[in-house]
Amino acid sequence: MNKLLATTIAVISTFLVVNSANSENPNHRQQLLETNQCMGCDLKGVDLQGEHLIGADLRNADLRNANLEGVNLEGADLDGANLQGADLSKAFLTNATMNNANLNSVDLTFAVIFDAQVYGATMNNMNIENASIFETNIGVGGEYPDNE
Repeated sequence: MNKLLATTIAVISTFLVVNSANSENPNHRQQLLETNQCMGCDLKGVDLQGEHLIGADLRNADLRNANLEGVNLEGADLDGANLQGADLSKAFLTNATMNNANLNSVDLTFAVIFDAQVYGATMNNMNIENASIFETNIGVGGEYPDNE
């Protein structure tokens, strides 16, 4: 009986650790929606699809794998944020700042990005298919060939 109890506790503990490592802090999500400010918040995997977060302060927030499809982030401050793997398809990012942000593997299909700042941001494997990007240093590129 004690062995069964110990096994059950171990399985539940493992589930709780894995679950908390892969999902947002619900208090942080609520804070963002109520105050439009969530500096350094844990929003991993959060579902904010279609939300209006105009001018939101998300500096240094952890938004890995977040569902931000169709979110209005006009003028939002995402400096230093980790957006790796986030879905920003159909998002509106005009005048947003994403300096030193992690934009690796971000989906920006059909996103609208005008005059956004991305200085020092990492941008590997982004999907920018059908995105409208103007006055922003995001584009199709690659490595220059060696001229030996």
